[in-house]
Amino acid sequence: MQLASKHKKTLVAIFEHPTRASIRWTDIERLFKAVGAEISEGAGSRVRIKLANQVKTFHRPHPGSDSKRYAVEAVRAFLLDHGIVP
Repeated sequence: MQLASKHKKTLVAIFEHPTRASIRWTDIERLFKAVGAEISEGAGSRVRIKLANQVKTFHRPHPGSDSKRYAVEAVRAFLLDHGIVP
């Protein structure tokens, strides 16, 4: 899988330890699109990510734009499930 440098940086940030809480959610969504995921809106701040016939629901951060640690960890686990690693 060939990713643009911005997406690679986001992917590396998601896998950092300790988990970062300063990753912009829009960057995470762009990474999902880059790896072939389909994104659809849910109710409120929910967003559904479909990747390889598996659907996971996440919550967009609000009122800020940076993801919380628990959200980054959930994204990391979802990516690991699909063999997507830096």
